[in-house]
Amino acid sequence: MEALTLAEAAERLGVPRTRISQMIKQGQLLGVREGDRWIVPAAFLVESGVVKGLPGLITLLRDGGYGDDEILRWLFLEDPTLPGAPIEALRSDRGGEVKRRAQAMAF
Repeated sequence: MEALTLAEAAERLGVPRTRISQMIKQGQLLGVREGDRWIVPAAFLVESGVVKGLPGLITLLRDGGYGDDEILRWLFLEDPTLPGAPIEALRSDRGGEVKRRAQAMAF
């Protein structure tokens, strides 16, 4: 998994670093603490911003009792029924399939 620092993610999206921190706090992105810094999976970003459907999926799984580490792990776990990992399906505009699986897990 390619990871970006908050500064790198901000540069990629053309926004201030503080905006990336705010997006993490608001649940639009997931960040991972690595030592004294935060990183964001590069797969969460596309040219236009955050991968379509990711913020809603994060909310759905959090509401279902999943922690951020569990959500992150699940997003990158291969699922033969998709096929591929949920994040790959989201990036391929197959968010409906991913959302159905997340709903089944969360409720």
